[in-house]
Amino acid sequence: MPRPIVALIYDFDKTLSPKDMQEYGFLPGINMEPEKFWGLCRELALRSNMDGILAYMYMMQYMARGNMELTRESLQRQGAQVEFFPGVETWFDRINAIGEQNGVCVEHYIISSGLLEIIEGSRIGKKFKAVFAASFCYDDAGRPIWPATAINYTAKTQYLFRINKGILDVTNDQDLNAFTPEYKRRVPFSNMIYVADGMTDVPCMKMTKQKGGYSIAVHAPGNTDVADDLLRQGRADFAIEADYREGRELEQVVTELIRRIRVTHELSVRHARQVRLAHERRGEPVPLEIMLRGGLAEEEDEFE
Repeated sequence: MPRPIVALIYDFDKTLSPKDMQEYGFLPGINMEPEKFWGLCRELALRSNMDGILAYMYMMQYMARGNMELTRESLQRQGAQVEFFPGVETWFDRINAIGEQNGVCVEHYIISSGLLEIIEGSRIGKKFKAVFAASFCYDDAGRPIWPATAINYTAKTQYLFRINKGILDVTNDQDLNAFTPEYKRRVPFSNMIYVADGMTDVPCMKMTKQKGGYSIAVHAPGNTDVADDLLRQGRADFAIEADYREGRELEQVVTELIRRIRVTHELSVRHARQVRLAHERRGEPVPLEIMLRGGLAEEEDEFE
């Protein structure tokens, strides 16, 4: 029997890394404090009625002029300067091994409003099945000339469906929008674990929960306010310190969820087999889709 796939899906900034990724290489390179840069981005967005992600991408290009080289390669080099919460750099291999021990195949994904090139250049950039993030279009010299992709908090939900259907090519909208019966979808929502830190992740957290998966709100040590709110309001199933080291609570919870997903999968297979036999004994057509829903949340989420 094929092993079920468990998809662990992460935000990046303040989920895997303590700060916004621009604060490690880009802002020191142009000699600007984070508060000033993000303030200028907000002013531009308000003044121009502009999406916040497009605003920061524009400001990166604008502020780099005459101050630093900005190319695809330089952004990737900046990724090497990104720091991570404790245990992140060994997390992926450990969780893969835990999945193997529990009879599932674990895949890791990023859905981020940060820059693809910085993520790819980071020390964990090769740990992911796919990275969905903002990115630039480049000229022949590798200089950014236009946004290729901008992912804001509501646009993030599109990529849950890409993972669900196995349509990871962001240029392939036709197959993404085509009808796909649930039993043919590569990763059921009930097999997803969404890990993120803040209010911009609420649409993905809520969708993952409503469709049978699990959401984990992580927080920096002592900074529990947002994570507590996400838990209290039913947006997250768990609120846990962003400590990815072996044996810590985050690893314990993800291990238990992997085991639960495996058991739910086995029960779903057994349930489907019994339903098929019941139809066959009556001489009735056997339905193609026989679902047994997993997850913690009820279908009608009582929290808005």
